[in-house]
Amino acid sequence: MAEFALPANSKPKGGQTHPVTGSGKNVKTFKVYRWNPDDEANPSIDTYQVDMDDCGPMVLDALIKIKNETDSTLTFRRSCREGVCGSCAMNIDGTNTLACTKYISDVDDEVKVYPLPHMPVVKDLVPDLTHVYAQYTSIEPWLKSASTAPERERLQSPEEREKLDGLWECILCFCCSTSCPSYWWNGDRYLGPAILLQAYRWIADSRDEDTGSRLDNLEDPFRLYRCHTIMNCTRTCPKSLNPAKAIAEIKKLMVERRG
Repeated sequence: MAEFALPANSKPKGGQTHPVTGSGKNVKTFKVYRWNPDDEANPSIDTYQVDMDDCGPMVLDALIKIKNETDSTLTFRRSCREGVCGSCAMNIDGTNTLACTKYISDVDDEVKVYPLPHMPVVKDLVPDLTHVYAQYTSIEPWLKSASTAPERERLQSPEEREKLDGLWECILCFCCSTSCPSYWWNGDRYLGPAILLQAYRWIADSRDEDTGSRLDNLEDPFRLYRCHTIMNCTRTCPKSLNPAKAIAEIKKLMVERRG
């Protein structure tokens, strides 16, 4: 698989240019990263002209239109189109975000579309998520309890439930992790903001009874402590969550239990 983080002397070269179809009176240019594992060609940037009078308002609308009407070989992930599934996460106009919630009108000039940075590329705009999903599995993201299960449900007070706000909304799009320099360089050992936010979601849950072992699992020079709080993760999150705060809360719990 091709690595998106290419050295300066091997950046993707200009690829094919696809002219606009339709009236061509209101045209937007899209520069899209292309790479096919089935040939020996280097990555390239294809140029597509899209008639905005016949296109939806989001970047994903334009990509779907390109695939349906201009170039069926263009490959990308998408599902809900509602900012819920996280499938269409990619780098648009230099920012990691969701194509389905990114307005084309927010980009003044041509729209540059790349896969999430510093991840292996499966094809075109599709990153390989095998490693990050393995990291997600490593935090055991499910409720763990040794007490007898109640007849109906495990209750929480409104105050206890409120502690989960800003955590449960994470859709695992990995925009935050792929915007983090510490994760770029130490992603083999550092869990990254997305996974650490998910870890804190279970640590903060009053119904979970395995906080000690969850913290033990994170007590490592790399798994947790590679975070240097530069806030890239919080700035880029398309759900307006704060992974940096979640990481800070885990670090605080580590200090408190040592005391």
